[in-house]
Order: sequence, then C-alpha cells, then structure tokens
Amino acid sequence: MKILNYGSLNLDYVYQVPNFVRAGETVSALRRDVNIGGKGLNQSIALARAGAEVYHAGCVGKDGKMLTDFLQQNGVNTSLIACVEEPSGHAIIQVDPNGQNCILIHGGANRCITEAQIDAALEQFAIGDFLLLQNEINDIDLIIQKAHQKGLTVVLNPSPITAELLQADLQNVDWFLLNETEGAALADLPDCDADAVMQALRIKYPQSKFVLTLGSAGARYFDREKHVNVAARRVQAVDTTAAGDTFTGFFLGELLRGGTVENALELASCASALTVTKAGAAQSIAPLEQVLEFQKQ
Repeated sequence: MKILNYGSLNLDYVYQVPNFVRAGETVSALRRDVNIGGKGLNQSIALARAGAEVYHAGCVGKDGKMLTDFLQQNGVNTSLIACVEEPSGHAIIQVDPNGQNCILIHGGANRCITEAQIDAALEQFAIGDFLLLQNEINDIDLIIQKAHQKGLTVVLNPSPITAELLQADLQNVDWFLLNETEGAALADLPDCDADAVMQALRIKYPQSKFVLTLGSAGARYFDREKHVNVAARRVQAVDTTAAGDTFTGFFLGELLRGGTVENALELASCASALTVTKAGAAQSIAPLEQVLEFQKQ
C-alpha cells in the first residue's frame, strides 16, 4: 500500500524565548533558527523514516526548493508538489525553556491548491491506498470527497481546528488522529475530558476509527467496539514542535506494514518521545532503527 500525504510545506522561523509573548509585551528572543516544517512535511518525513512509501502533494513558492530538496533527501516522492507564484507557507514558532511552543502560521502557497491538481494527484492512487490530510491547506473537504469516491482510506489529523473545518462534512474520514483539544472541538464539548470526548466522537462518527493523543497520559485507540490504551514514555522534553506529527507518521507507517493497532501505538509513542528530546521539527524525527532501539529500553 502507498500513502499520499496532501499537506503543507512551511519554512519555520523558530525563536527561543524566556516566556511566550503576551498582549502589549515585547520580548527579546534568545536565539533564532530557520527550519523546515509544516505539519504536512513533518508527517511525510515521519512516514518515510518509519519505512513507508510516501508521496507528498501540495504547493510551494519559488522560495521552496529547500523544502522539496529535504523531502527528496529523505526518500519522499515529490513529483506531485506544484510550484506557484505565491511565496511558500511559513510559521513563527516561540519555544519556552520548558520546551513548550506556540505557533503562528501563514498559509501562503499551501492555500493555492486547485481542483485540477487534486484530480491529477489522486489519479495515481487506487483502492487500498491511504490518504493523509491535516488542516493547513485549502479544500480539505473536496479532497476527502474525491479520495473517498476512489476508495482510498482517508486519514485526517484535524489540526489546526478552524471554524471552516468544523463545518465540513467529515463522515467519509476513516481514521481521525487527534489530541484532546481537537477531539473536544470536533465533538462540540466545552472541555477536554477524554472519556466524554471518546463517547461523543463514537456517536458523531460511528464508522470511523480514532487515535486520541493525551500528552504525558499516553494515547488511546477506539472505535465502536474496541478500546486500547498505551502509556507515554518518560523523557526530558527539549522541543515538542513535531511530537504529534511524528506520532502520526509512525502510527500509520506501522499500519501500512500490516502491524496491529497495539504495535502501532507503542511504536508511535516511542518515536514521539524521541522527537521531543531534540530541537527542531522535521530534523528532530528519528529513523525507524533508532526508535526500535529506544523501544527495547
């Protein structure tokens, strides 16, 4: 099985700060780095490092060569990435001394995807292949609809949550990979109680499967009949920027190899833990061999 990741490609401007900037406040950054990122790109790198055959589709500007080069160097097929006149998407990321982050995103070329590009990309995939989506590109609902019609297995990481996404028809999503905040928003609940979120999502999307990540509390898989928990690995966090993207890539990578949900959860949890011990986004994602060694510890 192949996987098509239709997702964002960003240049990340990362600022190490003593605290997150508040309204009316000016803060001097301790350091600035320019990294390669975007949830879509991060997840493609994670998939590739997990051993999957991954194709990335999306758009970059003329400033995006370093993005496509990086994907190619990591074994991702980039033939479905279009170059457009709009500058590439970018993110401004603040990272505090505890490794927590807050992110401001500008869509740029990520918001320039056309229906013709969508059709051309999906034409190369068939029943049984996977489609992975996040919410940093335009026309998510159209891509879901067209992929479902072709018989692809549709996986959605609904991040970031937006009003537009909450209004979209997501009944054709086969898998949701999401955190507590995203789960509560999709379930239309006022808080992030995991049990309540699970129950509400089961009712709202009865045909779907879910992976709910809970940070230090681990992760849960659930559907209408099954429920699996996995504990988080304890590590010293340096930068949590790509933790969720790593989890997504390694979870799906294991499924594509024919692994069980239980094995996929364990592998993804280990991969995510390794990621947060390093600074950066895509650069911090460990290859499968390192993750398997860490899993033995």
